Amino acid sequence: MPELHSSSVDRAAVEEWIRAHVEPVGPFEVAHERPWATVLRVPLASGVAWFKACAPIQKFEPRLTAELYARWPDRVAEVLGHDEERAWLLLADAGIPIGALGNPPESWLAALPMYAELQRGETAHAREHLQNGVPDLRVSTMPARYEDLLRRDLPLETDEISRLRGFAARFTELCEELATHDMPETIQHDDLHMANLYAQSERLRVLDWGDSSISHPFASLVVTFRFLGEINKLPPSDPWFTRLRDAYLEPWGLGLAGTFALAIRVGTFAHTFAWVRQRDALTGKARRDFDQRFPIVLRRALAQIRD
Repeated sequence: MPELHSSSVDRAAVEEWIRAHVEPVGPFEVAHERPWATVLRVPLASGVAWFKACAPIQKFEPRLTAELYARWPDRVAEVLGHDEERAWLLLADAGIPIGALGNPPESWLAALPMYAELQRGETAHAREHLQNGVPDLRVSTMPARYEDLLRRDLPLETDEISRLRGFAARFTELCEELATHDMPETIQHDDLHMANLYAQSERLRVLDWGDSSISHPFASLVVTFRFLGEINKLPPSDPWFTRLRDAYLEPWGLGLAGTFALAIRVGTFAHTFAWVRQRDALTGKARRDFDQRFPIVLRRALAQIRD
């Protein structure tokens, strides 16, 4: 049995638990190890399954994934088993990440309306998700989270931190304005990029819900658009962004372009709050490695500071 990220995980118990759900035909392999989770590849006669042991920071993920699969089996990975207390999850294979296909915008054009429908349906379960440990990033919580961010030792230059401080009052105003648009808050994946959207034949599925929160739904596209810019080199003026925005908004209704723009602006800061939560769970080298990437997220938020 491969080593897992946590010494508290009983490796023999993991193997026994996996075998209670599927019949492996070979040794398990570590697919990847991260501070927040370890994933094992489980070979099966029919293909492969994937076991995930979540760290405490993402303990809510197995239950959340199982609940989403129960209600939306055509757009999330098939759950073969989950253990809420031990934060274990066993998934059927979902194909390949669309990053392996070059992150085609056409895939997002198909996936985003389905994802929006899921979000709309999950508004009825938002409070239940919060009770079960999904992080609370509702718009009403964000001004306080912004103040908390300012108290942190952030990996930024002094002048950048000063700009953040100077924007605090305006950020509160933006949150208050966004709240007046009266959109229901719901599950927000917050890591919706090319490594978490999988293709299998004609079917697209969203995986890896461990960064999710209950928040403004439109903020989901902060990450999607970031990767289309960074990986596909699409400039901000590229027509794909408008096309994808409109496809995503179609299930929500008409006349929401202004709400979307405001939600993206606020959501870019909300994304930094989610990263702070992950950072708080890290120590030593893991935290130093994290802080190599954290400034990228912070500076994308800084770019939203205007007027």
